[in-house]
Amino acid sequence: MDRVLLAEPRGFCAGVEKAIKALAWMVRVFEPPVYCYHEIVHNKYVVDQFRERGVVFVDDVCEVPPGAPLMLSAHGTAPEVVAAARARGGVVVDAVCPLVTKVHHEVKVRTRKGFTVLYVGHAGHEEAIGTMAVAPDAVRLIETEADLEALDDLSPGEAPVALLAQTTLSHDEWRELMEAAKRRFPDLWLPNRSDLCFATTNRQAALKAIAGESDAVVVIGSANSSNTVALEKVARASGCAKVVRVNHADELPDDLEGTVGVTAGASAPEALVDQVLVRLAPREGVKAVPVVAEDEYFPPPPELRELLRALAVTVGVLAGAPSPAGLDPVADDREVRATDVLVGIAPRRVA
Repeated sequence: MDRVLLAEPRGFCAGVEKAIKALAWMVRVFEPPVYCYHEIVHNKYVVDQFRERGVVFVDDVCEVPPGAPLMLSAHGTAPEVVAAARARGGVVVDAVCPLVTKVHHEVKVRTRKGFTVLYVGHAGHEEAIGTMAVAPDAVRLIETEADLEALDDLSPGEAPVALLAQTTLSHDEWRELMEAAKRRFPDLWLPNRSDLCFATTNRQAALKAIAGESDAVVVIGSANSSNTVALEKVARASGCAKVVRVNHADELPDDLEGTVGVTAGASAPEALVDQVLVRLAPREGVKAVPVVAEDEYFPPPPELRELLRALAVTVGVLAGAPSPAGLDPVADDREVRATDVLVGIAPRRVA
């Protein structure tokens, strides 16, 4: 193959950075096993790294032994599940992305005001399940225009209707359903700021910038990652003749030729990108194509910060040197990259 066009931005978003670093702290602080409700993020490589360090991923908090440490995933968790988790008596850290929290808040506010909420999302996705559970009697899942047409019990101009969205949708998918909903409900309420994650939108824009010049596009990420699947759709909609999604470099096909565009979903670490580039080995090199710079940062979950401060004080007391009251063990968290954290927690293998 000739060359690679590398999309920028790509890979880890701020919410994924926050969640991975938080779970890494959990496996350092507690003896295994540490439990996590659902996959911490939707990426096989990341999940496997944590499994090797003793993290047990569960789909029901009833599987967590009473008193055991538990992390709730970045996708957001149903309120009743959060309550059940805390009732088990162990340390519970919620790694939910703040952008998902924003949608949960919008659901609460709209439903309290008597709105029916139309939620554009994917059935069965953890984020959709958690969001709809905030007000299950007032939220309707919308995946297609046919779902809108089937809302026979909602009459335009009678009960107020709001439209919210799963944060990881393709922008084009969201726009089409939003326009259809506005035609059906002329008085439709929409948030002032789109629910779509800025990182998802940025990665789609970066991919569009290279897809038209590429003979093939490689999307790095897992099949259960909604934003990764959205990138596949964007590449195909941009007219690229060949689009492949891979979990890692070993899955690359051998028939890639010409110019190959490369991007990565928001839960795919940069280490996987590096491995793909080495495997592709383009004769004319790699050209990065920056579209927008990202500097968003989400701090660690408050429960984790409180836990680490308490541990720091305890260690200081036991050592005879009490820690300063203002000590913050995660003060340099912004400077720490999650992809480096994953390398740091990887267990040493004996040859």
